[in-house]
Amino acid sequence: MAEHKEESLMEKIKEKLHDDSSSSDSDNERSGSSAASSIKTKIYRLFGREQPVHKVLGGGKPADIFLWRNKKISGGVLAGATAIWVFFELMEYHLLTLACHCLILSLAILFLWSNATTFINKSPPHIPEVKIPEDLVVNIALSLRYELNRGFAVLREIASGRDLKKFLAVIAGLWVLSIIGSCCNFLTLFYIAFVTLHTVPVLYEKYEDKIDPFVEKATAEFKKHFAVFHAKVITKIPKAQLKDKKH
Repeated sequence: MAEHKEESLMEKIKEKLHDDSSSSDSDNERSGSSAASSIKTKIYRLFGREQPVHKVLGGGKPADIFLWRNKKISGGVLAGATAIWVFFELMEYHLLTLACHCLILSLAILFLWSNATTFINKSPPHIPEVKIPEDLVVNIALSLRYELNRGFAVLREIASGRDLKKFLAVIAGLWVLSIIGSCCNFLTLFYIAFVTLHTVPVLYEKYEDKIDPFVEKATAEFKKHFAVFHAKVITKIPKAQLKDKKH
């Protein structure tokens, strides 16, 4: 009986030690996961984004096209844009001329086909009725109005002189755009932007772990140099003092 009691006591001690070790392991796993999650939250992302690149681009089919989720569709869209640019820019074809020639060709084919069906005893071609829905036009107009008003509000805020960093950034951006505009026309600029949208996001999504630390270092260096410039130049610019007048 004494030996049986000792064996049961030893089994209880082993179970107690096993439970303590399992609880300590689970605590270690929780602490490790919490530390990993805290490290993940501290990772620097470009422009301070907290969402994946797919959601930043709006999600849906446009984001799928820009990120090459379906290579056939993305390649077809990019090839079509390239063909349009070559057609209008390199071959110097005009939009109005192209539209007129396409309409002449399509109307002539449909007219001849409709008249030829009476001689060959076949049904005439089905020409669909095209109507632009009113809701679509209204939504596009409202969206355009909202974006224009927001752009005007941003320009007004910049012109008010409240944010020097935003003012310098906008001036630099407009200056770069003016240089690019002097080198190429609007169609070429639009094509460059289109190609950039089809290449830069997918490359960033693929190499974001290497790009984000580099951008973080560059941002820190820029802030350091801007602080020196602010201390040596901007702070020494005299500001006009407004005097309150009592009527």
